[in-house]
Amino acid sequence: MSISSIIKSIQDIMRQDAGVDGDAQRLSQLSWLLFLKIFDAQEEALEFEQENYKISIPEQYLWRNWAANPEGITGDELLRQVINKLNEVDFNRSDERHLFGDIYEQLLRDLQSAGNAGEFYTPRAVTRFIVDRIDPKLGERVMDPACGTGGFLACSFDHVKNNYVETAEDHQALQQQIFGVEKKQLPHLLCTTNMMLHGIEVPVQIRHDNTLNKPLSSWDSDVDVIVTNPPFGGTEEHGIEKNFPAEFQTRETADLFLQLIIEVLADKGRAAVVLPDGTLFGEGVKTKLKKMLTEECNLHTIVRLPNGVFNPYTGIKTNILFFTKGQPTKDIWFYEHPYPEGVKNYSKTKPMKFEEFQTEIDWWGDESEGFASRVENNHAWKVSIEEVIKRNYNLDISNPYQGEVIDYDPNKLLADYAEQQQSIDTLRSQLKDVLGAALSANTTEGK
Repeated sequence: MSISSIIKSIQDIMRQDAGVDGDAQRLSQLSWLLFLKIFDAQEEALEFEQENYKISIPEQYLWRNWAANPEGITGDELLRQVINKLNEVDFNRSDERHLFGDIYEQLLRDLQSAGNAGEFYTPRAVTRFIVDRIDPKLGERVMDPACGTGGFLACSFDHVKNNYVETAEDHQALQQQIFGVEKKQLPHLLCTTNMMLHGIEVPVQIRHDNTLNKPLSSWDSDVDVIVTNPPFGGTEEHGIEKNFPAEFQTRETADLFLQLIIEVLADKGRAAVVLPDGTLFGEGVKTKLKKMLTEECNLHTIVRLPNGVFNPYTGIKTNILFFTKGQPTKDIWFYEHPYPEGVKNYSKTKPMKFEEFQTEIDWWGDESEGFASRVENNHAWKVSIEEVIKRNYNLDISNPYQGEVIDYDPNKLLADYAEQQQSIDTLRSQLKDVLGAALSANTTEGK
């Protein structure tokens, strides 16, 4: 039986359990089983003793000691069926391990429609485009301060491995340059498992913690690359804001992460951050943040993504901000990413694809040359920092080469339709009155 068939069988078995509440809980339980089995396979493949791992697992919980025997201990017959199915996958075989990595990616994609769990998953088209443009290299410290299930880190690891790793020593060095922090338990577990599947033997650099939970001044500015989609639309617990300078204190998560990113980047460090439209046009602390960002970093590119990229988790419009620390901003290039032909919105069956970004990639140019090759077109335009300052750092700047954007929001369309109908009724009533008066006048004159 193929690995994909095994995983499908496992999911079908778990769906029969009335005690499991929805896909998110099933995924959580399956993730723990996968982690324990993959950890066990990792240990055997590397011929390490348990104490060599900084991830500590008590002896009785090692997969080989409780799950490998098909007649072994179990608390429930249904759970035993799942374990026996999972034992059909041999994670020590490189071909099965690689194939399972692809299937695991599908499991992570399922998070997007699993309630609030979707906040931990960034569509892979977006992560691939960001990592492709940031181009992390061997020897550069790569960090995601809100790493979720590890999409950006896994993509960065693969990018460096495929483009810059030549020796076993290079591969070992690469494993030490990937860092991530995740606040919540389930995505941290998913991320740790994801890292092991991608070839990070002991992913101790993936910490279960809140990155914002220590003073900003205590961080070193030593990170070469940051690629992240920090949580937005939420607020941090009381007291977290005290870790930040008084003039920038807020409890809005995205604003705090943006401050942190600017702080921890090394000189000439590069970052790409997914942020909502609210960051672009927001005022107050957001204005101060954008001023600091453009003064301390070269905010050279903002890619404006269309609606629906994060469907069905959220329909909020998002942007990717690309910047390099150490030089102030002179000009900001905007690129409005269009829907592909025939697509009006993204969905689970019609997700965004990496190939859609080829036009941006072809247009991109070289930062060391000041992006001199870039030209304005129907999707790309340049705005000077002077214009941004005049706008009080409002970065919600519309495409000057496109006409009025059609809003396909059904509620707005219905409201517009009702307003138009009311106007038509008013005009009809006025016309009726005018005609009635004219006919009355003619009748009077006839007499």
